[in-house]
Amino acid sequence: MAREFELCPGRRVGGDQPCFIIAEIGQNHQGDLDIAKRMIRMAKDCGADCAKFQKSELEYKFNKKALERPYTSKHSWGKTYGEHKRHLEFSHEQYRELKKYAEEIGIFFTASGMDEMAVEFLHELDVPFFKVGSGDTNNFPYLEKTAKKGRPMVISSGMQSMNTMHQVYQIVKPLNPNFCFLQCTSAYPLQPEDVNLRVISAYQSAFPDIPIGYSGHETGIAISVAAVAMGAKVVERHVTLDKTWKGSDHQASLEPNELAELVKAIRTVERAMGSPIKQLLPCEMACNDKLGKSVVAKVAIPEGAVLTLDMLTVKVGEPKGFPPESIFDLVGQKVTKNIEEDETITEQVVENHVKKVKC
Repeated sequence: MAREFELCPGRRVGGDQPCFIIAEIGQNHQGDLDIAKRMIRMAKDCGADCAKFQKSELEYKFNKKALERPYTSKHSWGKTYGEHKRHLEFSHEQYRELKKYAEEIGIFFTASGMDEMAVEFLHELDVPFFKVGSGDTNNFPYLEKTAKKGRPMVISSGMQSMNTMHQVYQIVKPLNPNFCFLQCTSAYPLQPEDVNLRVISAYQSAFPDIPIGYSGHETGIAISVAAVAMGAKVVERHVTLDKTWKGSDHQASLEPNELAELVKAIRTVERAMGSPIKQLLPCEMACNDKLGKSVVAKVAIPEGAVLTLDMLTVKVGEPKGFPPESIFDLVGQKVTKNIEEDETITEQVVENHVKKVKC
């Protein structure tokens, strides 16, 4: 069982803890603070555990030429990529306002620090945990500095190899034991054949002492629910108020009704996972009493006869008698009275019967 740790105050992940559900708002707020608050409220109302954004200090994330690059996409908010990103980037003060709002309505708030300076700000903002986006997972100096802050970490693994993830583990583990990996494929929207949920199992085997989760960019909720059934302890999905809005992430995001359905489905799957002990359950007794079968006499059996297999068959019998799995144990046993054809074989008609207790 993967170890568990406190990801947010009072909220542990891993082990037998409930899946932690992150509503990734990212920059789907269109650069509008009021929309961002509506999205935080939506995440809360839908049952998500955390509303998450993406914080960048643009001059530290991009070089000058990247910011000056013309950006003519239909999703653009400016003539250059820098203008586009500045439109979508909230100020430090706006982040403080959003965090305060999240606290007021009772949902955890954090952001992916998209560069080292963004991490410094988020640390000062006192977010409960750091999210490491896939683009920084192989940024080893960034990982070291972030791990040394001492806050729990959730690390996505899009665009990475298993060899890189082993290196990430070796860097982070000695500095900060409270972290988990998310299986992720960085495509928007993500096609089912590129999801590779089996990587979750590979991570569970390779890193048995940390929780493993899933960050999805597919459409719909089925794949994310399947990830939870495979043991994902953290699930992150992009969310939006309207998939038709301008922005490359909206198409791969969940609208409110879908997020609510995802949360509901995850909680249902968690209840359904249940116990590994296979046994007759109280809820099955009615069916067992009505349709459970017993050993009955295939032919008339005289008193004193020694039972053979060709004397016996299995039917739904009244009254109940020996269960079907006992039929071979009855062979060689002597009966103490005449038994009519089609009559149930009960304990009272078998000599020296000792009832076996099921384990």
